[in-house]
Amino acid sequence: MRTLSSYIRVGVFAVVASGLLMFVASPDQPFSTFEKVWFWPLVALLIILMIAGEASISTLKAVLYNTLDKEAKERYDLAEKTRKENQFAKIKRVYKKSLDSKPIESEHEIVLDHNYDGIQELDNNLPPWWLYMFYATIIFGVVYLARFHVFNEYDQASEFETEMEIARAQVEEWKKTAKDLVDVNTVTLLTDASDLNAGKEIFNQNCAACHKVDGGGGIGPNLTDSYWILGGGIKNIFNTISEGGRSGKGMVPWKTELKPAQIAQVASYVMQFEGTTPAEPKEPQGEIWNNPDAPDKMIIENPDKTIVTDSLQNSVVTNSKFN
Repeated sequence: MRTLSSYIRVGVFAVVASGLLMFVASPDQPFSTFEKVWFWPLVALLIILMIAGEASISTLKAVLYNTLDKEAKERYDLAEKTRKENQFAKIKRVYKKSLDSKPIESEHEIVLDHNYDGIQELDNNLPPWWLYMFYATIIFGVVYLARFHVFNEYDQASEFETEMEIARAQVEEWKKTAKDLVDVNTVTLLTDASDLNAGKEIFNQNCAACHKVDGGGGIGPNLTDSYWILGGGIKNIFNTISEGGRSGKGMVPWKTELKPAQIAQVASYVMQFEGTTPAEPKEPQGEIWNNPDAPDKMIIENPDKTIVTDSLQNSVVTNSKFN
């Protein structure tokens, strides 16, 4: 590896090989391959093999060159010199044209009369690319002046407000799928099977020891009845799991162990227990939870009794003709 082209080939090979390995190992999440233990050693091995191949080719060329006679070597050297001179010839011509400078042998034509201790000054033209950029800035300035200072299309304040409105809309759209941004004020009841299954797994791992797998209660209270110590509903349950129960005798805070999205999942799963029948239900603790956001209670009359129902589907007999 003695030439720039050899280093370029090795670099391109390393990039292409790494990309292929990423997509072959994990098509859905290719960048996760960076975390694999085997990835970087394998890439290093492939690069070493590529370098060995380049070195082998260079050695083979040297061996073949040494087998040539004197005249053949001269012809080969001349061909290589011509090839190198013509290499990137078009790019070199474009570059020289962009400078618009005189060749060294013609510099005497543009020498000025100024002479400073033997140092002479040349009257070179400005590079065309520099002139074109300068002309472009003049055109841009004229258009800008007419657009914003003559016709007053809009000012910086209105542009700022427009951009802020777009940004706020994008943030709100992003929040709809960013579950970990949920808090006690924004949490809502999750009903998707995937969320409830995730909540069930979290509950069984962390909560079942105190509340039992069926929610009947043990060290912790019964989760299947309508009685709640710190309030029911998704917001209160979320807050209790996050911040913990009563000081000194309640549940520990789980906000350091669980993400907000996970707390929302387990809180939604806990609400599924209400109305179920556990194997060994613990006696009720706390007070009956009445949802303040629920619709007004509905009175249903029948020939035998009057029944009041609320949003929790709790039915209470308020009057009976047989009493």
